[in-house]
Amino acid sequence: MIIAIDGPAASGKSTTAKLVAEKLNIIYLDTGAMYRTVTLQLLRSNVNFDNTYKVSTILDNMIIDMYDYNGKIVVKLNNEDVSELIRSTDVTKHVSEVSSLSEVRKSMVAMQREIGNKSDCVVEGRDIGTIVFPNAEYKFYIVADIKMRAQRRLKEQEQIGIIKSLEDVMSDLKVRDHKDSNRDNSPLRKANDAVQIDTSNLSIDEQVNFIINHIKNN
Repeated sequence: MIIAIDGPAASGKSTTAKLVAEKLNIIYLDTGAMYRTVTLQLLRSNVNFDNTYKVSTILDNMIIDMYDYNGKIVVKLNNEDVSELIRSTDVTKHVSEVSSLSEVRKSMVAMQREIGNKSDCVVEGRDIGTIVFPNAEYKFYIVADIKMRAQRRLKEQEQIGIIKSLEDVMSDLKVRDHKDSNRDNSPLRKANDAVQIDTSNLSIDEQVNFIINHIKNN
């Protein structure tokens, strides 16, 4: 069983997906963290994103590992804990561009499908219900008011020491939305058969319960 949860940045999909997976006792796959990890490695390598050969070589020589440790998702890159580094401003600034690279998408989608074909999963991202798992049994598309999303992202960044104004974060999200929705490779889209959930005025528990109840009743 695949439960696909898509939506724009800071809409609440990651937290919701993680809790749904916990309640159903199945795997949670954070595809956004995977793309952030690739972005971190490409930035560290100082590679030109247009250099297909070098990008492919870097992808072939990196190992991404993700697991839950005491309720927190730990992300490792070649055995280094990069859980906080992948949330940096620099990575956030470039992740949409990196995510649009065909070599990156092919590599990550293959990895995601390999995991999903082995186990029941809650998978969240931007193209899960449209590209990665178009035949997923359940699809949800989470949206939220831009100000609410900015407040959520601001809180996340403050927790890792990144201090920005609410206005700056809102501006960053608008730029990210435009990039994600207009890229040539796997743009952010709502699948035709996805259930849309506006989380602007919902608590995390309400979001999770809505999805759980929908799955149980369908």
